[in-house]
Amino acid sequence: MKAKPVITRKDFKDFYSITKKIYKDNVFYRSTEYDILRLLIEGPSDFHKHASVDAFIVQEGERVVGRFALIHDRKLPDIVQVSFFEALPHLSDLPSMIVENARGKYPNCKRIVFGLNGHLNYGAGILINAFENAPVFGLPYNPDYYQDYFRDFTKRTMVSYRFPTEPFFEYHEKMGYKPDFKGITVRKMNKKRLRHETEIYTYLNNVCFSGHPFWADRHAEEDFELFHPFRFLIKEENLLFAEKDGEPIGFFLWYPDFNELVHGDHHLGLPHVLRFHIANPVKTFRFTEIAVLPGHKNRHAVQALILYAVPYIKKMGFTFGEGGFIFEENQNSMIMTRRFLTRATGTNIEPHRRYAVFESAL
Repeated sequence: MKAKPVITRKDFKDFYSITKKIYKDNVFYRSTEYDILRLLIEGPSDFHKHASVDAFIVQEGERVVGRFALIHDRKLPDIVQVSFFEALPHLSDLPSMIVENARGKYPNCKRIVFGLNGHLNYGAGILINAFENAPVFGLPYNPDYYQDYFRDFTKRTMVSYRFPTEPFFEYHEKMGYKPDFKGITVRKMNKKRLRHETEIYTYLNNVCFSGHPFWADRHAEEDFELFHPFRFLIKEENLLFAEKDGEPIGFFLWYPDFNELVHGDHHLGLPHVLRFHIANPVKTFRFTEIAVLPGHKNRHAVQALILYAVPYIKKMGFTFGEGGFIFEENQNSMIMTRRFLTRATGTNIEPHRRYAVFESAL
C-alpha cells in the first residue's frame, strides 16, 4: 500500500471518485461539499496564501482504495492536518502510513490531527454515531468503520443538537412580547454588499473565536470565497448582525439544510436552486454559529438575534433545527447550549450526533 501524490488529471479523477466506491449503496451519503473540496484541493484560493495543501490517493497495487490531503496552515504552525480522508475498510496500517508521509514532509511539526479540513469554517470531524441519518449540510458523514482506523489516537469529541421547532417558536413568542435589548438592534446582511458584509462576519469570527480549539484567524477573502458559491441559495436573513450604537457586536448564521435537496453523489446546482425557491421541500435548518464580542456577552444580544430570526425560520416551515458542532471540552458553550435548548423546548435534549478529531504527536 502506498500514498501517491495527486498530480495528473487521472489522479484528480481518482481522488474525487473514490467516494463512489465507498458510498455506492449508502442512501444517507451526500456530496454537497464538493465545491469546498475542489476549492481547497485545487485552488487557487486565499487560503493557499498561508497554507500548503497536498492531495494523495492510496493505492494497493494499481487499485485506488482511499484518499487524504495533508494540510499545513502556517497560522497553526505545529499541526499537520489530515483532511478529506476516505478509505475502504480493512486497510492495515493505513494511519501509520499517513503519519510517516506527514512526518517526512513536515519534520518540524509536533502534532498530526485527522478530521480537520483546513479550517473549522470549511468543516471538521469524523462521524462516530448516527450513521443511519443523512447529514445536515455542512456537517460530516462517513461509514461507521472510520473510527476504527484511529483507535490508537487521542479522540477529541464534538456534538450537534437536534430539536423540534414548535416549542422553540412558542418559547420565543413568549419572550418577545416586550423585549428590552438595552439599545441593541439587529439587521439582515445586505447581499448587494456581500463582500463588505463578509468582512464584518470575518472580524467578528476572529475576535469571538480566539482561543477556540483549532481556531486560526481568517482573511475576509477566504470567507467570501466560501459564501459566494451559495449566494443564490442563502437569503439575507440567514446572516444577522447585532449592533450597538451602530457598531457590530455579534452575529447569527443559520441556513436551510440544503442536503435535503439532493440525494447521493450529486452536487448542488441550478436544478436544486430552482427547486428550493419554487417548492422548498427542506424541513430542517442548521443553527450554525452565534457569537457576541467578549465585551457584550450577555443574554440581550443573543436573544435579540434569535428573536429576529424566529419569524423567518417559522415562515420557511422548518420542523427541526440542528445546532453544532461544539467541542465537548468547550464547557462554556456546552452548558450555554443545553441551558438554552432546555428552556426553549421544555425538555432535556441530549446530543444527536457525535464527531471526533483524532490526534497524536508527530
